[in-house]
Amino acid sequence: MYPKLLHGLDEGKRFLSLRGSPDPDGPSEQDRARSLELFGEPLSLEESVRRILEDVRRDGAPAALRYSRILDGLDSPDLEVPQEERDRAAASVDRSLIDALKFSARRVKEYHRATLPKSWVDHERGLGERVVPMDTVGVYAPGGSASYPSTVIMTVVPARVAGVENVILCTPSATPAVMAAAAIAGVDRVFRIGGVQAIGAMAYGAGAVPKVNMVCGPGNAFVTLAKKMVYGEVAIDGLYGPTETVLVADGAANPVHCAADLLAQAEHDPLASPILITDSPAMADDVRREVERQLPGLERRDVAVNSLANGGRVILVDNLSQAMELANFAAPEHLCLMVEDPWRWAEEARNAGGLFLGTHSPEVVGDYVAGPSHVMPTGGTARFSSALGVRQFLKTMPVVGLKAHGFEEMARAASIIARREGFTAHARAMEIRLENGREASADE
Repeated sequence: MYPKLLHGLDEGKRFLSLRGSPDPDGPSEQDRARSLELFGEPLSLEESVRRILEDVRRDGAPAALRYSRILDGLDSPDLEVPQEERDRAAASVDRSLIDALKFSARRVKEYHRATLPKSWVDHERGLGERVVPMDTVGVYAPGGSASYPSTVIMTVVPARVAGVENVILCTPSATPAVMAAAAIAGVDRVFRIGGVQAIGAMAYGAGAVPKVNMVCGPGNAFVTLAKKMVYGEVAIDGLYGPTETVLVADGAANPVHCAADLLAQAEHDPLASPILITDSPAMADDVRREVERQLPGLERRDVAVNSLANGGRVILVDNLSQAMELANFAAPEHLCLMVEDPWRWAEEARNAGGLFLGTHSPEVVGDYVAGPSHVMPTGGTARFSSALGVRQFLKTMPVVGLKAHGFEEMARAASIIARREGFTAHARAMEIRLENGREASADE
């Protein structure tokens, strides 16, 4: 029966400790075969990614086009999707999807507007801070066998709300749905390019692809490694691994809803982690039975079964305090509280990418329309990082504009510290001003 049942806090922590980091474990046989085809030798994932990035840095667009043909089967002579093609594709999308994407974009915009930090200045103290958006951001939307218009909304709209002037989109799946989302979200330019070569093109610039200030968006293990390697050349939003949900449920929760939420997570990826933590033995049994009942109706049943078997668990603990301790230990991408008075237990949540409270706030609503971006930290990185939002697209610039009043005290303190550190010129820069101030006073 799926998912496997574990008992107690210690057993739960042992299982959760085995979860992988955003870095991939190693190349599959398919990956080795592909690197042999590309480079004439069976390279590791890291070596393959580094080789592609080096080629794109050196050769620009020709290298990006070459890898796109080989790896993604894209045969376009140009990287950029012309505006006319984008418009035609978007116009072919059915009205219901357009309306849904607009609804999503509106909610995402409203949410992120409420989170915008503001510049401030205290003229009396001569201090302040300017909040300045980045100039150019590159968004990556994964593709291949599927396309994700929701990811376009969830990455581009926060960037636009932050005030980013230029937003480009790289995706191997320039489908009508993705083009419609790009138009609704406000993408300036679209490039039909995926994988490592897309990250390299945005980080270094490649022909028509401009060099950006920041690369953001989720992707597979290759994309994650590429983002890690270009960090420092550009900013990145984070390193994302397989998706994960921890669902905390008490005896009053609806097992049908709990099972449906676990399966929604499981169908993402064989490496996804759908985890239920409960203090109710009856709930643990009911949810596992309900998962078995709902499984046969899924189009992606095989993916869900692998996920449930590998990363899925039901963990039975003594009480909800232990459940929350375990949830904080996991620091999951999504933490869902299916308990009585979820707002009370929300106070106990310290580590989670996103917090979803009650039966009417399933994680799936966050994937598409709730408002916060669905790009959230994975692999336990919610211990120190946050969901994608306007702040990642902003720089803060401290402002110092002091007045004469009070300067003497600051100058003396600065001079003392500078001399102790051996920086004579630093000290003199202060002392000269003190001397000039005394001379000016004497002249008066």
